[in-house]
Amino acid sequence: MHEWMGDNAHTPHIVVDAGVDGVSVPREHVKDGKIILNISDTAAHNLKLDNDAISFRARFSGVPFDVWIPMRAVLGIYARETGQGMIFSHDLDTSAEQAVQTTADVVTERRRPHLRVVK
Repeated sequence: MHEWMGDNAHTPHIVVDAGVDGVSVPREHVKDGKIILNISDTAAHNLKLDNDAISFRARFSGVPFDVWIPMRAVLGIYARETGQGMIFSHDLDTSAEQAVQTTADVVTERRRPHLRVVK
């Protein structure tokens, strides 16, 4: 996804769960336990993407910082220009699966047509 976005002149951003053990990001930029990071070639210097982690050096408010993100902390990737991307699921527990199913059932029940003919 990262390469495809770069090849199409889009700016890849990742959403990271900053609460996962091993995540090294500037904490002052974390909001609601998550941080969004620009991983384009111009923003992320010495970017290394592998199966275990993402690492790079970036500037945050002008201060250089070495970022380290275990792959299990990456929640999704998207293109800034379009908002299109991919959200990754990480082993949902049964209560989360039940909540998703309950929400789907409620939405299905509400989908009755409510239009009427006006003359």
